[in-house]
Amino acid sequence: MLCAVIFLDALDVSMVGVALPAIQHDLGLSTSSLQWVVSGYVLGYGGLLLLGGRTADLLGRRRVFLVALGVFAVASLLGGIVDDGALLIAARFIKGVSAAFTAPAALSIITTTFPEGPERNRALSIFTACGASGYSLGLVLSGLLTELDWRATLLMPVPVAIIALVAALRVLPRGAEERAEGGHDLLGAVLITASMLLLVFTVVQAPEVGWTSVRTIGSLVAVAALLGLFVFTELRMKHPLVRLGILRSGHIVRANLGLMILFGSYVAFQFVAMQYFQILLGWSALGTALAFLPAGLLVALTSTKMGDFADRFGTGKLIVIGAAALAGGYAIFLGIDSTPSLAGMVIPGMLLLGVAFALSFPALNIQAVSGVHDDEQGLASGLLNTSGQVGGAIVLAAVTAVLTSGGGETLSIGTLRAAIVVSLVLALVGLAISLTGLRGRKAVAVEPDSDKVYEAV
Repeated sequence: MLCAVIFLDALDVSMVGVALPAIQHDLGLSTSSLQWVVSGYVLGYGGLLLLGGRTADLLGRRRVFLVALGVFAVASLLGGIVDDGALLIAARFIKGVSAAFTAPAALSIITTTFPEGPERNRALSIFTACGASGYSLGLVLSGLLTELDWRATLLMPVPVAIIALVAALRVLPRGAEERAEGGHDLLGAVLITASMLLLVFTVVQAPEVGWTSVRTIGSLVAVAALLGLFVFTELRMKHPLVRLGILRSGHIVRANLGLMILFGSYVAFQFVAMQYFQILLGWSALGTALAFLPAGLLVALTSTKMGDFADRFGTGKLIVIGAAALAGGYAIFLGIDSTPSLAGMVIPGMLLLGVAFALSFPALNIQAVSGVHDDEQGLASGLLNTSGQVGGAIVLAAVTAVLTSGGGETLSIGTLRAAIVVSLVLALVGLAISLTGLRGRKAVAVEPDSDKVYEAV
């Protein structure tokens, strides 16, 4: 049942993505407002993941998992029945908050159940394969359901979450109730969430009010101040939300940056592609979903083998190849025009993106928790997921700013191509970062409650 969490998360992302144009038309949302349907979820998710991971460590992973999954089901129901854009965004935010507690609890149960090495790698590869399956299934289902009513796509996760909750009550081991020592850092959670919300809002509004306006500059200064206060708070807290010493481990930092770029660039690309296929080209929701299907199927069919590949070749090499494939996929889509070629652009580009996720996502998850003490597995898991979700919100905001930079809502090939360039540049940065990881062969572990760093073979 732990895999149901990432299955639901991926299902939700893919289903909402396909339904966005229909939601925009029905609720009368602008392009800049529409991105908050996605950003509301990822900010609630990313902003509180660190608190969710720490809460799972402190209060018991099983307990946190069950409560948060119940809230997820209720929020999914609310999102499917509201008839106002602001209420939909609010429901999506609450849903993201609940996911911020279920995801790190599930991942930390896995990493504390299986010892580091081949067993854990196989477990994590199965975990990520379930995410790929959820994404692939979500694409097809959303294409079909959106043709009937976009609300059905938002309601679909409700029965899945309820079934998972009932099953988890019966089969999730009581051993997952084991708790770590320490306390909560609510101030740190408030500061990091507020800073991310303000940053996304600032980037989205900047094209309208001006990048050099007093409002934009003042907001960016406020973001910097909030982040600085967050770091200051974490250094002084007895039980910080993020023990900054864990970031002295190079492989953990690279894993977090890698997922930030992987997820951020792809969420932005998906948003652009949905606008391109459905609004500019006039494709149906089902046709759009099928265009994305090759990538999802490739990931679903290969992810379970990634644990064995990581054992044999190391996570660093898999991440490098994945980053190169990611950049290649975005580069192919720079050739968008009014008559796209399925064989020459859409299918090859999607397959490369599928290769990127199949290789990078499991490898990044394995690398991010390698060498981390059991007491901090929730922290490491929450940190990784935070990087991905916050990256998604920030890059999506930047791409939305590019799409609306002309001052209107009319899309053009030029603006869509410029938005894809943002994802491509990020992918190239990710490739450069991943190459630095090939120099080391050992995982660096950091002792909990100290700043000691040692090499873990």
